[in-house]
Amino acid sequence: MRWINMVLISTVILFSCESKNAVPAGILKPAKMQTVLWDMLRADAFTYEFITKDSAKKPEAENVKLQQQIFTVHKISKDDFYKSYEFYKSHPDLMQTMLDSLINKATRDKFIITQAKQLKDTLTAKKIPDTLTAQ
Repeated sequence: MRWINMVLISTVILFSCESKNAVPAGILKPAKMQTVLWDMLRADAFTYEFITKDSAKKPEAENVKLQQQIFTVHKISKDDFYKSYEFYKSHPDLMQTMLDSLINKATRDKFIITQAKQLKDTLTAKKIPDTLTAQ
Protein backbone atom coordinates (compact mmCIF):
# COMPACT_ATOMS: atom_id res chain seq x y z
CA MET A 1 0.00 0.00 0.00
CA ARG A 2 2.83 2.38 0.86
CA TRP A 3 4.49 1.59 -2.44
CA ILE A 4 1.31 2.49 -4.35
CA ASN A 5 1.00 5.75 -2.42
CA MET A 6 4.63 6.61 -3.19
CA VAL A 7 4.09 5.92 -6.89
CA LEU A 8 0.94 8.05 -6.95
CA ILE A 9 2.58 10.92 -5.08
CA SER A 10 5.65 10.74 -7.31
CA THR A 11 3.45 10.79 -10.41
CA VAL A 12 1.50 13.81 -9.17
CA ILE A 13 4.71 15.66 -8.32
CA LEU A 14 6.24 14.79 -11.68
CA PHE A 15 3.26 16.09 -13.65
CA SER A 16 2.84 19.17 -11.48
CA CYS A 17 6.46 20.12 -12.14
CA GLU A 18 5.91 20.04 -15.88
CA SER A 19 6.67 23.42 -17.38
CA LYS A 20 3.71 25.69 -17.88
CA ASN A 21 5.42 26.82 -21.07
CA ALA A 22 5.76 23.38 -22.60
CA VAL A 23 4.65 23.40 -26.20
CA PRO A 24 1.82 20.90 -26.68
CA ALA A 25 1.46 18.56 -29.63
CA GLY A 26 0.00 20.24 -32.69
CA ILE A 27 1.78 23.53 -31.96
CA LEU A 28 4.85 24.57 -33.93
CA LYS A 29 8.03 24.35 -31.87
CA PRO A 30 9.60 27.72 -31.02
CA ALA A 31 12.45 27.46 -33.57
CA LYS A 32 10.11 26.59 -36.44
CA MET A 33 7.53 29.18 -35.38
CA GLN A 34 10.25 31.80 -35.25
CA THR A 35 11.36 30.95 -38.79
CA VAL A 36 7.81 31.02 -40.14
CA LEU A 37 7.02 34.25 -38.29
CA TRP A 38 10.16 35.85 -39.72
CA ASP A 39 9.05 34.96 -43.24
CA MET A 40 5.53 36.25 -42.53
CA LEU A 41 6.90 39.57 -41.30
CA ARG A 42 9.10 39.88 -44.38
CA ALA A 43 6.10 39.12 -46.62
CA ASP A 44 4.09 41.84 -44.87
CA ALA A 45 6.95 44.30 -45.28
CA PHE A 46 7.30 43.41 -48.97
CA THR A 47 3.58 43.90 -49.49
CA TYR A 48 3.65 47.26 -47.73
CA GLU A 49 6.81 48.53 -49.44
CA PHE A 50 6.22 47.35 -52.99
CA ILE A 51 2.81 45.84 -53.71
CA THR A 52 0.80 48.74 -52.28
CA LYS A 53 2.59 51.07 -54.71
CA ASP A 54 1.54 48.99 -57.72
CA SER A 55 -1.96 50.07 -58.68
CA ALA A 56 -2.39 46.99 -60.88
CA LYS A 57 -2.21 44.65 -57.89
CA LYS A 58 -4.42 44.15 -54.87
CA PRO A 59 -2.21 44.16 -51.76
CA GLU A 60 -4.47 41.91 -49.67
CA ALA A 61 -4.69 39.24 -52.38
CA GLU A 62 -0.95 39.37 -53.02
CA ASN A 63 -0.22 39.07 -49.31
CA VAL A 64 -2.45 35.99 -49.07
CA LYS A 65 -0.50 34.46 -51.97
CA LEU A 66 2.79 35.18 -50.23
CA GLN A 67 1.51 33.65 -47.00
CA GLN A 68 0.42 30.51 -48.84
CA GLN A 69 3.88 30.23 -50.38
CA ILE A 70 5.40 30.52 -46.90
CA PHE A 71 3.13 27.77 -45.59
CA THR A 72 4.10 25.57 -48.54
CA VAL A 73 7.83 26.17 -48.08
CA HIS A 74 7.62 25.32 -44.37
CA LYS A 75 5.26 22.39 -44.97
CA ILE A 76 2.57 23.66 -42.60
CA SER A 77 -1.04 24.70 -43.04
CA LYS A 78 -2.61 28.07 -42.40
CA ASP A 79 -4.46 26.49 -39.47
CA ASP A 80 -1.18 25.14 -38.03
CA PHE A 81 0.32 28.62 -38.11
CA TYR A 82 -2.64 30.48 -36.63
CA LYS A 83 -3.23 27.84 -33.96
CA SER A 84 0.43 28.13 -32.97
CA TYR A 85 0.28 31.92 -33.13
CA GLU A 86 -2.66 31.95 -30.72
CA PHE A 87 -0.79 29.61 -28.37
CA TYR A 88 2.26 31.87 -28.32
CA LYS A 89 0.09 34.96 -27.85
CA SER A 90 -1.38 33.33 -24.75
CA HIS A 91 2.15 32.57 -23.46
CA PRO A 92 3.79 36.01 -23.44
CA ASP A 93 7.12 34.81 -22.06
CA LEU A 94 7.57 32.39 -24.98
CA MET A 95 6.38 35.01 -27.47
CA GLN A 96 8.72 37.62 -25.99
CA THR A 97 11.70 35.29 -26.31
CA MET A 98 10.77 34.62 -29.93
CA LEU A 99 10.29 38.31 -30.75
CA ASP A 100 13.57 39.23 -29.07
CA SER A 101 15.34 36.67 -31.26
CA LEU A 102 13.64 38.10 -34.36
CA ILE A 103 14.71 41.63 -33.41
CA ASN A 104 18.28 40.43 -32.91
CA LYS A 105 18.19 38.69 -36.29
CA ALA A 106 16.88 41.83 -38.00
CA THR A 107 19.55 43.97 -36.33
CA ARG A 108 22.28 41.50 -37.31
CA ASP A 109 21.04 41.33 -40.92
CA LYS A 110 20.88 45.13 -41.16
CA PHE A 111 24.42 45.39 -39.79
CA ILE A 112 25.71 42.87 -42.35
CA ILE A 113 24.03 44.76 -45.21
CA THR A 114 25.42 48.08 -43.96
CA GLN A 115 28.92 46.60 -43.71
CA ALA A 116 28.65 45.17 -47.23
CA LYS A 117 27.61 48.57 -48.62
CA GLN A 118 30.48 50.30 -46.83
CA LEU A 119 32.93 47.72 -48.14
CA LYS A 120 31.63 48.25 -51.67
CA ASP A 121 32.15 52.00 -51.30
CA THR A 122 35.76 51.54 -50.20
CA LEU A 123 36.49 49.24 -53.12
CA THR A 124 35.17 51.51 -55.85
CA ALA A 125 37.87 52.95 -58.02
CA LYS A 126 38.75 56.47 -57.02
CA LYS A 127 40.64 58.67 -59.41
CA ILE A 128 44.02 59.49 -58.06
CA PRO A 129 45.49 62.60 -59.54
CA ASP A 130 48.55 61.98 -61.69
CA THR A 131 51.35 64.06 -60.27
CA LEU A 132 53.67 63.47 -63.23
CA THR A 133 51.58 65.20 -65.83
CA ALA A 134 51.92 68.90 -66.38
CA GLN A 135 49.07 70.99 -65.23
